[in-house]
Amino acid sequence: MRQVRVLLPSKSSILAVCCLLAPAVLRGQAGPRHLPGTTPDGAPSTGPVRVSGGLVAGSILPDGVRSFRGIPFAAPPVGKLRWREPQPAHAWRGVRTATRFGPQCMQPPIFGDMVFRSDGMSEDCLYLNVWAPAPARTAGRRQPVLLYFFGGGFVAGDGSELRYDGASLARHGIIVVTTNYRLGAFGFLAHPELTRESPHHSSGNYGLLDQAAALAWVRRNIAAFGGDPHRITIGGESAGSISVCAQMASPLSRQLIAGAIGESGGMIGGSLTPVPLAEAERLGVVFAGSVGAESLAALRALPAESLLAASGRPGQGRFPSAVDGWFFPSTPEEVFAAGRQARVPLLVGWNTQEASWRALFGTREPTPQDYAAVVDSLYGANAAELLRLLPGTSAQQVMESAMLLAGSRFIAFGTWKWAELHHASGRRVYRYLYARPRPATVAPASGPPPDGAVHSAEIEYALGNLATNDVYAWTPADDSLSALMQSYFANFVKTGDPNGAGLPSWPAAYAGDSTRVMILDARLHAEPAQHEDVFRLLDRIHRAGDYRSRTKAP
Repeated sequence: MRQVRVLLPSKSSILAVCCLLAPAVLRGQAGPRHLPGTTPDGAPSTGPVRVSGGLVAGSILPDGVRSFRGIPFAAPPVGKLRWREPQPAHAWRGVRTATRFGPQCMQPPIFGDMVFRSDGMSEDCLYLNVWAPAPARTAGRRQPVLLYFFGGGFVAGDGSELRYDGASLARHGIIVVTTNYRLGAFGFLAHPELTRESPHHSSGNYGLLDQAAALAWVRRNIAAFGGDPHRITIGGESAGSISVCAQMASPLSRQLIAGAIGESGGMIGGSLTPVPLAEAERLGVVFAGSVGAESLAALRALPAESLLAASGRPGQGRFPSAVDGWFFPSTPEEVFAAGRQARVPLLVGWNTQEASWRALFGTREPTPQDYAAVVDSLYGANAAELLRLLPGTSAQQVMESAMLLAGSRFIAFGTWKWAELHHASGRRVYRYLYARPRPATVAPASGPPPDGAVHSAEIEYALGNLATNDVYAWTPADDSLSALMQSYFANFVKTGDPNGAGLPSWPAAYAGDSTRVMILDARLHAEPAQHEDVFRLLDRIHRAGDYRSRTKAP
């Protein structure tokens, strides 16, 4: 495994950290797994539902939840539509059977914790999925909606993944939608020719535009499924959470959002923040040259498989989002600082082990001297203050402090900054710290157990899908935590407040003199936030523009 000492502001940095965390999240193989035969063919069919493109019929699950899979929300982005903003879906005749997931978007086989139920892989991938409560349970009332964006560093992932299945949350009286969006070079390549041909004089951000198109589709069509088009909460984890932050900031989306849930990631002060359009275009020109394409027409003529292979070569895989003047008229940080984002309730947090100390030191166990040297190399004049806040005078203390620092650099700081800016604009924020480590694995583990709750560990708990992950020996305590988290999430989607009858009280984060955080663990409780002084120091470094610290860390 390649040793990684610092995290660079690119998608490769996300992948590097995830690779270091892999022993905690893998399902026993190097890449994603496909599950054949998981479509509910043969299940009772729903009555036809009319959406923008025509009629669709889904399946009725045994408990009455209605499942609609693979509904096109945009035209296939192929041929001349490759690297174009999503166009309206083609209409169809008759009733379209919506019992199979659409294809996943083009992506390499990276993360072993992804279990897909998609119908293969294709550029033709702009499909979404809907889970709606049984009509008998809704008594004719319009149901609130959760539109959930998958994670995967903007290079991998799919709305069909088992851990994102919406049936369990739908049983709590909300409609759940998952959606695909373009990834990697297909979703984020910018190029001067693309900018010139665009009516908006922009390029890149196609994956984010796909998400915005899915949100607009839900606004137009969700009433047909019993949903309330004016109560749409968007949520996601990791890159999905970063996407939530992005959609809140974009003028294309922010008026359509009633609430937001962010799990580990914000597009502020982190390694996936957008770059100036000129920089994104320069990277696109370099990539085009690497595949021998001297024009946009030549790029579009290349097979999708060739583009995918080329984008995976060393040094060729960076396709950042861009401040393009259309989706992002300015950076999300500037938007939030000015209070121009979607001014809606926000539920947001991160996990105790977002990254391992190995993200700073590789596989060798660090000494206090190693720790001090790394902090000095990264933070220079600020190193002494950081070492005071995160001391490392013993081997155990080094690992604990390095784990918190690595997690902050990876994703926690950006999430914290998002919450702070949103609160500063007068909006209600609920913060959490997810602290429950996964239980023992069913099969003997190949490496040491994690020191805390690793990145992405909370997804199956929050969405009610523990049973879909057969790697771990789940306990009654895990089931109990999952039930409580589902209730919190469903309540937030319904009311903008996670609290409800029978649940431990979750205070607003900034309601009193101290910042309060809900600790999501075997025993749920609220307590004053820890390590706020560390985040404030990192924020001061970030705002001062210290180049070394700012570009090598969130």
